[in-house]
Amino acid sequence: MRPALILAHTGRGDWLLCQITSNPYADPFAVELQQDAFVAGGLQRISYARPGKLFTAHESLFSGIAGNLSSSAHASVVEAVIAIIRHG
Repeated sequence: MRPALILAHTGRGDWLLCQITSNPYADPFAVELQQDAFVAGGLQRISYARPGKLFTAHESLFSGIAGNLSSSAHASVVEAVIAIIRHG
């Protein structure tokens, strides 16, 4: 099981997700997720959302909810995705 950040519903039970890892892999767009980034739950260690690693998945593949990010932390990841798209 790997954690992922839900970014958007894409219809018919599919969701756009962003990879979360425990290593930033020298990714200049990685967004650090410390425990204070969550309003509920959280991850067991400092983790990194990798906005260049997007994928879609059907909700039937989800196994649970580890936590809920604050709106500002979620917005930081979305802005990082947009920055990657703008960079081309």
